[in-house]
Amino acid sequence: MKRLIKKYILPAVLIAGLSLTSCSDFLDRSPLGNLTEDDAPGGINQGRVFQIYGLMRGYHITAGIPAFAIHNFRSEDSEKGSDAGDGADQAAFFDNFEYNTTNGPIADYWRENYKIIINCNTAIDGIERQSSKTKQDTVNYAEAKFFRAYAFFNLVRAYGEVPKIDFRVTDPAQANIAKSPAADIYALIDADLSVAVKYLPTHWSNDFTGRLTWGAARSLQARTYMMRNDWNNMLAASKDVINSGFYNLSTPYDKIFTDSGENSPESIFELQCMATAAKPNSTSIGSQFAEVQGVRGSGQWNLGWGWHMATTELMNKAYEKGDPRKDATLLYFRRSVTDPITPENTNTPFGESPVSTAMGAAYNKKAYTDPALRKQFTNGGFWVNIRLIRYADVVLMAAEASNELGMSSDALNYLEQIRSRARGNNTAILPKVTTTSQTELRDAIRHERRVELGLEPDRFYDLVRWGIAKEVLHAAGKLNYQDKHALLPIPQVEIDKSNGVLVQNPNF
Repeated sequence: MKRLIKKYILPAVLIAGLSLTSCSDFLDRSPLGNLTEDDAPGGINQGRVFQIYGLMRGYHITAGIPAFAIHNFRSEDSEKGSDAGDGADQAAFFDNFEYNTTNGPIADYWRENYKIIINCNTAIDGIERQSSKTKQDTVNYAEAKFFRAYAFFNLVRAYGEVPKIDFRVTDPAQANIAKSPAADIYALIDADLSVAVKYLPTHWSNDFTGRLTWGAARSLQARTYMMRNDWNNMLAASKDVINSGFYNLSTPYDKIFTDSGENSPESIFELQCMATAAKPNSTSIGSQFAEVQGVRGSGQWNLGWGWHMATTELMNKAYEKGDPRKDATLLYFRRSVTDPITPENTNTPFGESPVSTAMGAAYNKKAYTDPALRKQFTNGGFWVNIRLIRYADVVLMAAEASNELGMSSDALNYLEQIRSRARGNNTAILPKVTTTSQTELRDAIRHERRVELGLEPDRFYDLVRWGIAKEVLHAAGKLNYQDKHALLPIPQVEIDKSNGVLVQNPNF
């Protein structure tokens, strides 16, 4: 497969003596995130940074149950899925907001984000201590700053006040510190991303596909401003990315999450995953992103665990009539082999009609795998890249900020760019939004975020920052949601280890 040969070669870089301009001698060695210090005499700090790419595609951060539970299940559009006997407690904790301070995924998410932070701190400290710095050191420094900001952003949204560990930890006791106000965490995020924006390159050669860029850092800045409803800074960051001309919406929506759509002109930050004949299902070079969300069935339909499924609320109420994004987001299935195969349960582009007894309304088609590659490697789909920041998200951030600042014309223009790509050549669907009412346009933009980014992370956080989480979730039948559920509880295991230094979030 040409794609997998390319994926095997291009991320493969040995860090010893690496320069940013000449790297041909270091190909076909170790993929990003699969390095050891022994591989890199004289390049330890770069080795540490490259390891973080591997941590980022880890089970607890982006590819497994803790990630999906915290980022997805809490919205009205996603639920645990699978079957009733598989992880019933997680359905209660996240689908039904019965948070428990001893819940495993809540603790895993905390621990693994801090693992990224600790690794970043070590790399940052190591580079700062160098008497002289090469261009390579400066870029590695910016990468570490980005990843630290990313992990702290995960934590502050999920838990609110958290310990600000922004220093190298050489003794575990050093990390036993009290929580800092959320404003202080955001100040650190802002400072880190300012460094990343300043020093990350705008592009990499194909040998380094997937490495962080200026666009990723500026887009993450926009996202952090968005969470704070900081419209001016959100708009400025979004417009910088848009006006750069580095990204576009030329990729058809139904191709973005396919193998051919990997690293498309829309991709701003995409974690690279791969499979080889020797390692068809290895998390050292790939991830469980597709396996955890794959069709839960038997025989040929045993494609995964069946978690993170669409709700009937999303399937039946979210999309406008004829919106092609519905079929590009939802993977339909039959509940019995005796059910007839129909156009309604047959999925493009492979013509498959899976069979599953899972509880959700549909699977996540954005994790759908090519049957030819399943035969070549494994049903688990370990080669599927993880798209973390898309250009469409940035355009919608610009639309939202523009509207909130009273610039309806700009907002309508950005909104139409998204709807035009979704509409394609079919002028009978997705009519152009023309209202200049700020309230009506706000609702239109919120709707567009929901369907454009369907089953991607952070719908729940949108509801929280808009102040409508209780209203929307109660209307969708998630009646247990109360204001305290905007935050997760601090893991009890962390409170116990701290000997009282950490204090539990209110009302848990």
